[in-house]
Amino acid sequence: MKRYKLLNNVLGWVVFVIAAVTYILTLESTASFWDCGEFIASGYKLEVGHPPGNPIFMLTARFFANFASSPSEVAYMVNLMSGLLSAATILLLFWTITRLAQKIVLRDGETEETMSLGQMIAILGCGLVGALAYAWSDTFWFSAVEGEVYAYSSFCTALVFWLILKWESVADLPYANRYIILIAYIIGVSIAVHLLNLLCIPAIVLVYYYRKYKNTDLKGSLIALLVSFVLIVLLLYGLVPGFVEVASWVELLFVNVFHLPFNSGVVFYFFLIVGVIAWAIYETYAQRSDKLIKISFLISIVLVGIPFIGDGYIIGIVLTAALAYYLFTRKKLAVVAMNTILLSLFVIFIGYSSYALIVIRSTANTPMDQNSPEDIFSLGGYLNREQYGDRPLFYGQTFPAEIARDANGTAISTKGKAIWKKKLKTSEDEADRYIVTGYNEHYEYQPELNMLFPRMYSDKSEHISAYKEWTNFKGRPVQVRTSEGTKTVMKPTFAENLAFFLDYQLNYMYWRYFMWNFAGRQNDIQGHGEVQNGNWISGFNFIDKHIAGDQTNLPDDLKNNAGRNVFYMLPLLLGLIGLFYQAFSGKKGIESFWVTFFLFFMTGIAIVLYLNQTPAQPRERDYAYAGSFYAFAIWVGMGVAGVIRLLREYCKMQELPAAALASVLCLFVPIQMAGQTWDDHDRSNRYVARDFGQNYLSTVQEEGNPIIFTNGDNDTFPLWYNQETEGFRTDVRVCNLSYLQTDWYIDQMKRQAYDSPAVPIEWSRLEYVQGHNEGVAVRPEVMESINNFYKQNPEEAAKEFGDNPYELKNILKYWVRSPKEGLQLIPTDSIVIKLDKEAVKRSGMMIPDSLHGEIPDYMSISLKGKRMLYKSELMMLEMLANTNWERPLYMAITVGSDNHLNLGNNFMQEGLAYRITPFNTTRLNARIDSEKMYDNLMNKFKFGGINNPDIYIDETVMRMCQTHRRMFIQLATQLIKEGKKDKALKALDYCSEVIPSTTVPHDYIMSSSKEMADDYLALGEKEKGEAILNDLANKSVEYITWYLSLDDQRLQGSYEDCLRYFYILDEINKSLARANAAGGVQGEGEQQKKSDMASHYAKKFEDLYEVFNKRVGGGAGRK
Repeated sequence: MKRYKLLNNVLGWVVFVIAAVTYILTLESTASFWDCGEFIASGYKLEVGHPPGNPIFMLTARFFANFASSPSEVAYMVNLMSGLLSAATILLLFWTITRLAQKIVLRDGETEETMSLGQMIAILGCGLVGALAYAWSDTFWFSAVEGEVYAYSSFCTALVFWLILKWESVADLPYANRYIILIAYIIGVSIAVHLLNLLCIPAIVLVYYYRKYKNTDLKGSLIALLVSFVLIVLLLYGLVPGFVEVASWVELLFVNVFHLPFNSGVVFYFFLIVGVIAWAIYETYAQRSDKLIKISFLISIVLVGIPFIGDGYIIGIVLTAALAYYLFTRKKLAVVAMNTILLSLFVIFIGYSSYALIVIRSTANTPMDQNSPEDIFSLGGYLNREQYGDRPLFYGQTFPAEIARDANGTAISTKGKAIWKKKLKTSEDEADRYIVTGYNEHYEYQPELNMLFPRMYSDKSEHISAYKEWTNFKGRPVQVRTSEGTKTVMKPTFAENLAFFLDYQLNYMYWRYFMWNFAGRQNDIQGHGEVQNGNWISGFNFIDKHIAGDQTNLPDDLKNNAGRNVFYMLPLLLGLIGLFYQAFSGKKGIESFWVTFFLFFMTGIAIVLYLNQTPAQPRERDYAYAGSFYAFAIWVGMGVAGVIRLLREYCKMQELPAAALASVLCLFVPIQMAGQTWDDHDRSNRYVARDFGQNYLSTVQEEGNPIIFTNGDNDTFPLWYNQETEGFRTDVRVCNLSYLQTDWYIDQMKRQAYDSPAVPIEWSRLEYVQGHNEGVAVRPEVMESINNFYKQNPEEAAKEFGDNPYELKNILKYWVRSPKEGLQLIPTDSIVIKLDKEAVKRSGMMIPDSLHGEIPDYMSISLKGKRMLYKSELMMLEMLANTNWERPLYMAITVGSDNHLNLGNNFMQEGLAYRITPFNTTRLNARIDSEKMYDNLMNKFKFGGINNPDIYIDETVMRMCQTHRRMFIQLATQLIKEGKKDKALKALDYCSEVIPSTTVPHDYIMSSSKEMADDYLALGEKEKGEAILNDLANKSVEYITWYLSLDDQRLQGSYEDCLRYFYILDEINKSLARANAAGGVQGEGEQQKKSDMASHYAKKFEDLYEVFNKRVGGGAGRK
């Protein structure tokens, strides 16, 4: 068909429009939870986000942000960028599938001009079905409607793979290598978005091999794959860190030797490498001398850092010598190949050089400046993600292993790379200089507890318990030598290690996600192996009951979950048909199969091997494998051609009707997927992350430039987004406690940010720089000698340690920050703070009524149970010492108690944050400032449109909604205690209005809904209270009934969950009985009594518990 090219292009753009319209209609209206708020803020103001950074994403986001009509529209425009890039990915996927299908559908000798109508329909049908199936798949759609890097990364992956197929079609033409160079440039750009793009290289190399060599075979394919893996290693461990490595050497030369300013060596290196590579490229074109070509090529390779793999220099020297030997012993040079390599390196460098933006913006001290990568050394740590630590891959420790120690108890380690930092200047005239502040230490573990391919390596208690649960751990006893003697430790067997890999890492954390996209998804609730959460389903109960239990009598919660998607395994079946069709379609088919397979493998299972994930991940990780699902979508498309072949062979249909019928029938597969996935991907009209972020900021006092401590992604990034992008409450300082352990973050806290003055930290940088005061011991045993010192020599003691050695300011000044050796400790487990009573009164905090206006002289902070205070805790104490209560300090209610510094008894809740007060609010019964909390919740807080019945509320949003409902209930309970019943009723009714049970179902635990019912009953609103109790009781009955429908093994696995619902039902029955006894439940006559709610659920409890007791064999009495 002569019109094939036109139709292929037109239909491709039609697919683009379909995908673009889909994503635009379902875009999140503002920032989302997790990293999105940070990414949007970093793009809008070109600030420095978390490692390893994404400067190309930032620049593109900034371009789209320019089209926003106001700051509140910036997030939508960045989300739109993701949507359009995702639609472009679908366009490229369409063209990729049609290209691969064309190679198989067309027989030898046939061309685009001579293809039949049936062949054209088959090829275009493949592209249409595969592209739309991926467009409406769960994982890809999720990333397409939010401002994250994964949509951009998918686009780069799709573009690179399409370009190599484009090169394949013109490989025999002059200048075909321009596509190879363009691919190199895209790889360089994609490094500044996400490193996943490098995993396309095996597929690219296979395409090159199959196109350039006629007599391809298994041996050649294996060699090509080996070459591709070498390329990945050279790029990932050579080129990517190599640029920084060589630049750091030049920087040291210029600054420490030539005494030039900071970053002068980096600037020189940039021009040097551009000049040298340009010279080398010129030599390959001019071909003046083989010697000059060899020298310029060798210098270029060395300057870009490819040979310098690892920490040492030996590998670099060996590889450089090997390359020199190869070049200077060959008589005939592959000049064209060398030219292509040089041009590729040059364009990769151009893309990679976008990281200069990170250094430039960090040097400008932007308010958000994570890791502060303002020189080449800190940039290296930033790119290597050093703050996240590392994990063993091929050989290493198992979870019971401890760090090996010598006879003296000293940890055994090997010294790694030197850590270079800028030397702090003692005067303005002092020259710039870098100094070594330490070395990267690689600790050795007890060799008896090491293992090949270690998968169970984390020593965190929650991980260890999960390891044991996933593997039915028994272990084997191993004698371990320690500095204290020999002890017996249970080491996981290799079989258990492998079982964890297969069952959790591969099956649960990859194949489960794969099946979500091509078979069906149980619900959108994050699973940790439970039968009721996050599993894949098929839609056929005879299959699903073996995966996720009987699906015919599900609780309404699970049945009506928007994330419940049923595809009846049709995309999977179509993909398998396409896979086998491609693999068994002659030489071209098997070659394209291996290309597709290695794209599928490297972007899926290879990532599983590399990540070596621990259990109990904080969120689902399916987004990491989107490239693998992209590859399978190619097979889904190929399935159309496979179905055509089946129709022709088994139904004896002619080519044209078979192609038309198969294309139409198969098109219903992605259409059915869209029908299932639309509701749980439609984030339009949802403003939850933005509004809830503002609620945190609105909680804190409007006067005094408050400081709010946060800890996680979802109580930090939405706040940053609101401040950085929408300019909301820029007077508030958001202080993330997980970052406060680092010197770079303390630097930022000590700088003004917008309307927020510097945080009052008086320490000099030398006192908190990395390696100094990382932790200070709590030593209450020294109190006796201190007390004796004060008794015997009071004047000298006061001069040495202040009037009160246990007062916070004195501890920080005379102990923690003391220049004297051995005094860097906390000499008590009960710190006191002398209170400025007038400052407390001026602060605006509520003074508990029980004090009768008499403010105590001191505040006490108990450190009992703490053996060490870490830098972040010391900084919190520093702020407590210096704010003098006039700059309010708050703790977000979502911060875990481990980070409270034992200040929990001093908290007073005002909304989404606790105010830190000098009072023991627990003892004084003043845990809530009801007036401020009422004003915040009723007048200031916004709720993101969650009262809209059509809005999609996913699990993360649901948790935050439940948190807000709990606040209303806490407020109402407090108001009832205070006798303010009218306000309490208004608060409960407003809660029901803005957080209705129709969108946020009542929950006994997560949203304290039973307490809400009790409050309504206490206020005489029995109908409202009973309705909530009925919802909770009915939910419990539904869950218990469903658990009891499971087989014995799954019921045993759900034992604690089932027992929990029995407990909930029992507690609700008690509330109903109390209400009934108090006249809360009315009944007239025997007939009404029988239908009474309390007796109904009491009977349900008895009947269900009897069945449960029989099923578990009397085990109901277990814990």
